[in-house]
Formats: sequence, C-alpha cells, structure tokens
Amino acid sequence: MRILIPVFPGITTLDAIGPYEVLRQLPGAEVFFPAADLGPVPDGADSLRLSATHRFDDFSSADVLVVPGGPGARPLQRDRAFLDWILRIHATTSWTTSVCTGSLLLGAAGLLRGLDATTHFRAVADLEAHGARYTEERVVVRGRVITAAGVSSGIDMALVLAERLSGPVAAQAAQLMIEYDPRPPFDSGSYAKAPQEVRDYLPTPGGRGR
Repeated sequence: MRILIPVFPGITTLDAIGPYEVLRQLPGAEVFFPAADLGPVPDGADSLRLSATHRFDDFSSADVLVVPGGPGARPLQRDRAFLDWILRIHATTSWTTSVCTGSLLLGAAGLLRGLDATTHFRAVADLEAHGARYTEERVVVRGRVITAAGVSSGIDMALVLAERLSGPVAAQAAQLMIEYDPRPPFDSGSYAKAPQEVRDYLPTPGGRGR
C-alpha cells in the first residue's frame, strides 16, 4: 500500500508527521515523502528540515495521498505543475486527503468543488473561494476525499482513514502505539471555544504562523 505525503518549503511538519506515525503502522504500508527536489525541505518557521528522498515525478500512482498544509501551501495554489501532479495521483488513489491548509491545494486542483470540507480556521474564506462548503468539523469524509481541520486534527484524520484501510482493530492498535489519548490542559483547541483574549494573542495573519 503506497502512501504519499508531499513536502514543500513552508510546510507545517505535524501536518505530515502526525498522519505518518499512524499510517506507517498499517499492514503493508509504504510511506514516501516526495518533494520538488531531493534534500532538506524547510518548515514554515524555517527552523526544521524534512529530508526528501524522492521527487514528485518519481510517482505516478498511489493508494493514499495525504496533502499537508502550512504557510507554504498558499503560494502553491498557483503552482500548476504541482496541482497537476495532485490530479494525476488522485486519479489513482483509493483515498485523497488533506490536513489543515492542505485543503487549499485540493481545492485549487478542483477536487473540492461542491463538497463539504474543513481546514484551518484562518483559511475558511480561501477554501470557499475554491468552491468548497466549509463545515466546522474536525474530520470531513466525502466520497474518497477526506479533509482535516488544523494541524493536530491530522492524527484524527489518519485514524479515520486507518479504519477504512485496515479495519477498526488495526486503527485502534495504531492509536494505542502512539498513546493518542487527548486530555488537553485547556479547552481552547478550537476557534469556537477559545476565549477572545486567546484569539487576540495569536500572530497576525501573514506573520509567523498561519
């Protein structure tokens, strides 16, 4: 089972690594991190590097595509070569998925038009500009397309996907292996629940962060 998680400059690493830690445990899973070029790929804070050992053009098919987000996703919405690659891979997948602002890339490729979808709370208008219907859910499954909300929700998405790929026991075993048993110390993990003073504390859009 080939799983592709494309990486690009400006990626939010947890968008990719969260799903990876779940999906790599599934029977027969082979996970690859292709990029435009081989070598280190900087994250959105330009402080962490992921190492790409394959190029996008090394792959023409996959069973699963997981498109992460991050600040670098926004300029990629205008990268026709990358969007065409998404379309080529999507034509072969059983499941095409996104995490956070990765949904903007699915949307820019034309895969979310007329579909319910989710994304990071700061990207709702951009998502809807691609013809999707934003829904305030952590994970949204529509046909063989799955979108996840911001960053950490990629783990939830991967567990939903794991069940569909390998059954509930395998999915729960993956959850247990990473001890994913969330008990956050604060109840401010969604925009709807966060106090106004917390919202005001966030970096301004266009600054560091989303």
